[in-house]
Amino acid sequence: MASNRIDRISEMVGRELAEAIRQVKDPRVRGALVSVTHCEVTGDLRYAKCYISVLGTEEQQKEVMRGLKSASGWLRREVGQAVQLRYAPELVFTLDNSIVRGAHINEVVNRLEREGKMGSHESDGEEEA
Repeated sequence: MASNRIDRISEMVGRELAEAIRQVKDPRVRGALVSVTHCEVTGDLRYAKCYISVLGTEEQQKEVMRGLKSASGWLRREVGQAVQLRYAPELVFTLDNSIVRGAHINEVVNRLEREGKMGSHESDGEEEA
């Protein structure tokens, strides 16, 4: 039962963090496309590990992570006020490259389909005939 509560709080923290990141005035964060992909709050509600995805170069990703670390106190206060817990969880940011990897895989699949190397649609038609 406590697990469901932790999961709900994790989702709320992720949602509120995403909203708060849009309001950060730091140019390192403001100038990039930043997404909160997932948050995991610990059982004692003291820490929240937040997975952040940044669309851009590796240097831009590093700058955004520095900007988020710099603004972490303000973000913690904003999230804490919105979630209304006794203690606002300390936010620990982790770079998540899953969106970039997914986009790359999609790109490769599309290129293979254009080149006719996938063959999935052609082989289906031959088996039916």
